[in-house]
Amino acid sequence: MHQSTDPYVRVRGAREHNLRGVDVDIPRDALTVFTGVSGSGKSSLAFGTLYAEAQRRYFESVAPYARRLIHQIGAPKVDSVTGLPPAVSLEQRRSTPGSRSSVGTVTLLSNSLRMLYSRAGAYPAGAERLDSDAFSPNTAAGACPSCHGIGRIHRTDEQLLVPDPDLSIRQGAIAAWPGAWQGKNLRDILEALGHDVDAPWRELPARDREWILFTEEQPVVTVHPVREAERIQRPYQGTYMSAHRYVMRTFADSKSASLRARAEKFLTDSPCPVCEGRRLRPEALAVTFAGRTIAELAAVPLTELDGVLASAPPGGEAARVLAEDLRARIAPVTELGLGYLSLDRTAPSLSAGELQRLRLATQLKSGLFGVVYVLDEPSAGLHPADTEALLTVLDRLKAAGNTVFVVEHDLDVVRHADWLVDVGPLAGEHGGRVLHSGPPAGLADVAESATARHLFASQSPERPRPVREARGAVRLSGVDRHNLRGVTAEFPLGVFTAVTGVSGSGKSTLVGQALAGEVAGRLAEPGFPVRRLVEVDQRPIGRTPRSNLATYTGLFDVVRRLFTASDEARARGWKAGRFSFNVPGGRCETCQGEGFVSVELLFLPSTYAPCPQCGGARYNAETLQVRYEGLSIAEVLSLTVEAAAVFFAQVPAAARSLRALEDIGLGYLRLGQPATELSGGEAQRIKLATELQRLRRDHTLYLLDEPTTGLHPADVRVLLRQLHGLVEAGHSVVVVEHDMDVVAGADWVIDLGPGGGAEGGRVVASGTPSEVARTPGSRTAGYLARALGV
Repeated sequence: MHQSTDPYVRVRGAREHNLRGVDVDIPRDALTVFTGVSGSGKSSLAFGTLYAEAQRRYFESVAPYARRLIHQIGAPKVDSVTGLPPAVSLEQRRSTPGSRSSVGTVTLLSNSLRMLYSRAGAYPAGAERLDSDAFSPNTAAGACPSCHGIGRIHRTDEQLLVPDPDLSIRQGAIAAWPGAWQGKNLRDILEALGHDVDAPWRELPARDREWILFTEEQPVVTVHPVREAERIQRPYQGTYMSAHRYVMRTFADSKSASLRARAEKFLTDSPCPVCEGRRLRPEALAVTFAGRTIAELAAVPLTELDGVLASAPPGGEAARVLAEDLRARIAPVTELGLGYLSLDRTAPSLSAGELQRLRLATQLKSGLFGVVYVLDEPSAGLHPADTEALLTVLDRLKAAGNTVFVVEHDLDVVRHADWLVDVGPLAGEHGGRVLHSGPPAGLADVAESATARHLFASQSPERPRPVREARGAVRLSGVDRHNLRGVTAEFPLGVFTAVTGVSGSGKSTLVGQALAGEVAGRLAEPGFPVRRLVEVDQRPIGRTPRSNLATYTGLFDVVRRLFTASDEARARGWKAGRFSFNVPGGRCETCQGEGFVSVELLFLPSTYAPCPQCGGARYNAETLQVRYEGLSIAEVLSLTVEAAAVFFAQVPAAARSLRALEDIGLGYLRLGQPATELSGGEAQRIKLATELQRLRRDHTLYLLDEPTTGLHPADVRVLLRQLHGLVEAGHSVVVVEHDMDVVAGADWVIDLGPGGGAEGGRVVASGTPSEVARTPGSRTAGYLARALGV
C-alpha cells in the first residue's frame, strides 16, 4: 500500500534498550496510550524509537553541516518505521530550566504582556514610549542594573562569616574560608601582613576585622611557611583574598555544586533594595495598564490576570486586540488546571508535570496539525478532577488533525484511549514485548498483562485494613505561606497520612515547608516524639550522566574496593581511584569518564551522544583489562539491579543495597544508568531505597511528595508495601498524593482546597478516608468514595 494513504504508523524490528525486535502498527489521527509496568519498554518505543526516528528524519532535511552534527547522536535501533508524521515531544526529563525561566517565558505569555504594556500602557506625561524589550528583566534594556533583573541580591555579614568570635583565626574563626591547604595559605598570608592570628577574633580591632573580611584589595606578600618535620617548604608569593570576596566568587563562578552550596551558607538572600524585587528599571515600572504595573500583573494568578484583562476599560484598538490575544493564550493554561500559577513563578519551582502541561498549553495555541504529539505521563501531579480537563485537551489536539501518543499509567487516561499499546509483561530483560496493540477492550483477553489485571479488575475494592491508632501528633497552627492563610492542621504520628487536594491547593507547601520546618526545628527538643526527619522528594539525584544509581547509593564504593583487591590490580599497584570515572587515571579522557559527549546542535538544545573513544564504557582500555569474577568494571555497571543482586550475592555490603532497590521495584535499572535518564519518580524511589537500607529504630517521620508519580498500578502496590512496612516498624509516613487507591488505604487524610491558588489553602476535611469521602464541598470526596466503593 502506498505510504501516504496508509492510515497506520508501522514499526518493524525495534530494538532500542530492552525492546525485542518489536513489530507494531499504530493508527494515525487517534489517541494512543502506551502502558506497561515501569521499565517494560514503553518509553523506549514511544520516545526512544518513534519520536527519535521522527526527529532524525527532520534533521536529515536540514543543512549538510547540521546533519554532520546530528550523525554523532545516532539513529534509533529499528529496521523500519513507515507512515510517521513530524513529531513534537513533551517529555518530563528535559533539561532543568534556569532560574530566569518562568511560567511567562515557558508559555510565551510574557511576550504578549510586554507587547500590551509597550503599545497600550499608560505612560507618565512626557515619557518616551518603550520597546517591549524594556519590560523584560532578561534584557539589558529592561533589567534593574542593581540586581541584573534577578530581583534578589546576595549579601553576607560578619556574624555569618565568623559564627564563633571566641576562636582565633588560627583556630578557624573565619568559617567561610576554604579548608585544607588553601585556608592555611590565607592564614599564613594574614600573619605575613602583620595581623594577629592567635588572638580571639572578638579582641581584634574593628578596623582590622572589617578589612580581613571585606576588603576588595588583593595584596601579594612573601610567605615563609613554618618548617615541619621531613618537609622542605620554600618561601612563596601569596595573594590575599577576603572572606567576602572568596564566598561571592565561589557562589558565582564555581562549577562544583558542593562548593557553591557551602558558599551559600554564608549568604543571605534578600529583595533588591533598588527595584524592591520587581526586577525592572524605573522607566518600565512607571508604565501601567488597568492601574497596575507589569510587575504587579505578573505576580497575580493567571485566573485573576484574565479577569483584569476582561474588565479593563477600553483603550483603543491596539489594547483590545492585544488583551484578547493574551486572554486566548491564558485559556488553555487555566483549562489544564494551572490557573493558580502567576507569570513570574520561576520554572525551577514547578513540578515536572506542571512544566509539561504548560508546554502542552502552548502547543494548543500553536495551531499545528498533521503532527504526532508524544507526551510523557501528562497526568503526573494531577488530581482526578484535573485529569478530566486534561482528557478534554488531548481530544482537542486529536480533533485538530493530530496524532497523540501518550505514555501513561493513570487508568482514567488509559480507558479514554482510542488505541492501546501494552508493553511487558515485566521490566527490563523480562519485558520489551508488545502484548497488545488495539482498542482497550481487547486487552482483557491478555492473561500476562499487568495492566489488564488493574484495568478490568472488579469494581469492588479490597477490604480496607483496620485503621491504625495514632501515637501523638504534630500540630501546626497559623501557617501563613504562599496561598496558605492561617492554616491549622494536625498530623497524627505512628500512622500513614495522605494529604490531598487539587493542583495548587497548597499540599506541598503544607508538608514540604511548614511541617518539615516545624519538625526539623524541634528534633532536639526533649520529649518531642520524632527523632529523625527524612524528606524524599523527586529532585534529580544528579544533573549530568556522571551521577548514577551506583554512585548515589554508595554501591560504587563497594564495587571499586572489590576490583582494587583483585590480584591483577594489586600486581599493577592500582588503588581504588583507578576504578573511578571521576578522576584521571583509569577513566577515558575523551569523555572524561562520562561515557557521553555533549553535542552542541547550534539551533537546538544540546544533547548527549555515546563517547566515540570508549563507546560509553567510561574507562580506558587498560583499566577494562582488570576483571572481577569474569566481568570488567564497565560490564558490572551495565548490570541491572536484579542481575547484580545475583552476581554480588556473596558480598553483604552490596547485597543489602541491591535488595533494598529490588524491594522497591527498581530491579530493572542498570547500576550505571545516568541520572539524566531517570524520571522524578525513579529518583525518589532510589532515595527511599537508600534510606531503607540504613533503617534505624529512632522514630522517623518520612515525608514524600507524590511517591506514585510515574508508577504503574502494579508498582504502586510494591511501593505501598514498603511504606506501610515503615509504619508497622513504628515510624510515621506522610505522603502528598493524588492516587485515590493510595489515599483509600491511608489511616488519616488531610484534604486541602477547595480549589487551587487563591481559591485553595484551606483544610477542607481531615479524618479517616471514609469520613473525608462523605465531606460536602471537597473536590476529593467523590473520587475517594469511588475508590472506597461507597
